[in-house]
Amino acid sequence: MKKSLIAAAMFGVFFLIAFLIVKFPPKSQQKLPDVKPVAVEVIRLKKQDIQVKIDSFGTVKPRTQTTIYPQVSGQIVNISGAFRPGRFFKKGDVLVSLDRRDLEAEVNIAKADVLSAKQQLAEEEARVKQAKLDWSRLGNTEQAPDLVLRKPQLEAALAKLLSQEARLNKAQLGLERTSIKAPFDGRVLKQLVDVGQLVSNSTALAEIYATDYVEVRLPIKNKDLPFIALPDGGRMAKVDKVKLPKVTFYSDLNLHQTWQGRVIRTESAFDELSQQLFVVAQIDDPYGLQHAGGISLKIGQYVTAVIDGRRLRQVISIPNRAIYQNSYVYVFNDGVLLKKPITITWQNDKVSVIESGLSEGDKLVITTLGQILSGTKAKVIESKERLGQ
Repeated sequence: MKKSLIAAAMFGVFFLIAFLIVKFPPKSQQKLPDVKPVAVEVIRLKKQDIQVKIDSFGTVKPRTQTTIYPQVSGQIVNISGAFRPGRFFKKGDVLVSLDRRDLEAEVNIAKADVLSAKQQLAEEEARVKQAKLDWSRLGNTEQAPDLVLRKPQLEAALAKLLSQEARLNKAQLGLERTSIKAPFDGRVLKQLVDVGQLVSNSTALAEIYATDYVEVRLPIKNKDLPFIALPDGGRMAKVDKVKLPKVTFYSDLNLHQTWQGRVIRTESAFDELSQQLFVVAQIDDPYGLQHAGGISLKIGQYVTAVIDGRRLRQVISIPNRAIYQNSYVYVFNDGVLLKKPITITWQNDKVSVIESGLSEGDKLVITTLGQILSGTKAKVIESKERLGQ
């Protein structure tokens, strides 16, 4: 009995102590620090029209590039001042002159042969007239045979005259070709001959290219194709040039110079290696010939391009730095930060157009936060940034 009473007393003491702890819990003497709200910069979202800008790149290529050859043989006796690498020339300018003396002699010989043939034809025509008179004096009333009237001889004389005239025309054409003229307005890329050199019709004289405009072949990312109106095949001729997508070109060699162009055609197939579609843009007056002070582009020069795509109407766009893992953003609402998943419809290296997840009037956090829990207290600091600028 004594042991039972002791056990019951101990149980009662423990029960009393537990009751007192629950009823009167101990109070900590140390105060927990207050969590300061995170200072964030926000912008209020507003729907607006966005001009899609598509980035690309390429190298400058001439519209027309060709190698010129002489059409006759001879020694070069003179070259034009424009017949040097980098020099400009106009269509019809004489670039190279060959020795004319041999061909001038051929022309004179051909002229003499023409005069001789004309004389022979005149003599034969006179014989034909005489033959007709002789046939009539003999009292013949029927038609005279062709041999009697010397028609075969007359036709042979006429054929010889035509042949000699053709030889003369050919000789004169050869003489004219001793002056090698520019086929278009252009520029010399590479000079291959000089004065005193003997050339034939298989001798390359120079490589030249047209200067009216140049072309740049630009790859378009597959994700950007829905956002650009591309000219396509035969329909291009029906499209007003002003409506073709505008392109602005930049070069690291000329940081303060830009060149304007337009997409003029789309290639008919995807590139097999990159699996991208290429378009061709045209740059008018790439050498500053029509605008004084313009900086000249160079053939083979690398350029970057910004193509004007479609204009998106009343959409929400946000800066890329506000997006985390390309899938969510933070918005400020009632003093706390809320994590919101988003869907992006189009994106470049600066901004993204949002398809879903954000609404007009939302306060988007543009301060870099890192990993912060949704519901974290925050306070707004004044933002000097305006969306879209």
